[in-house]
Amino acid sequence: MSEKRPPRNTCAARQCRCDEIKIMSNFNGFTSSETFTQIPDSFIHLIKEIDDAAELKVTLYAIWRIEHIEGHFRAMCQTDFEPGPLGISLEEIHLGLEKSVERGTLLRAEHETDVFYFLNSPRGRLAAEAFAKGNWRESARIMSAPRSKSNIFKLYEENIGPLTPLLADMLSEAEKKYPSEWFEEAFEIAVSRNIRNWKYVEAILARWKEKGKDERKDQQDPVKDTDRYTDSEFSEFFK
Repeated sequence: MSEKRPPRNTCAARQCRCDEIKIMSNFNGFTSSETFTQIPDSFIHLIKEIDDAAELKVTLYAIWRIEHIEGHFRAMCQTDFEPGPLGISLEEIHLGLEKSVERGTLLRAEHETDVFYFLNSPRGRLAAEAFAKGNWRESARIMSAPRSKSNIFKLYEENIGPLTPLLADMLSEAEKKYPSEWFEEAFEIAVSRNIRNWKYVEAILARWKEKGKDERKDQQDPVKDTDRYTDSEFSEFFK
């Protein structure tokens, strides 16, 4: 005769889960004004194999932070992986880095006493190889901190959407053609007209360049100023 098991204390189990939920910080959701970091599809397929939280955290942190480094040398030293933002100890960071390198998502390159971590991407592999040979030693120290993206890139991502390589080239060309202080206002006009389109923003910039900076606004006649960006010159964007 089988022994009777005591009934499960489902209330206690529910209370335990509730206590766990209570200690979580409240997240209000993602916003349309923030930038998004691209995650390689191959990494998404690897997630099912990663059972260590520290490894997952340091890899995701490296992908995000290296993405915000400008220039050809895109790498991090171990002190760039800080316990505060990651929510883990220095020992866990060290173990997470070891596992990431063992798995192959990150590359560890040494030159003399310097050690840097690179993403295992085509660019990362080239940079790691160059570093190991002694190149870019000084620039590596300078460029290991994340740098802010170009203002026009931020404005595009915050007001229109994710960047593609082709769009990034177009925006870089626009930076050479137009004064930097014009971009924010041009994007504001596009958003106010609900025309989140780079071609529209560029048409506004081209008009300002052709007709002069002082012609951009008519403070005495707001209606005329509004119509300025809805006339025949911009009609194709309102179809």
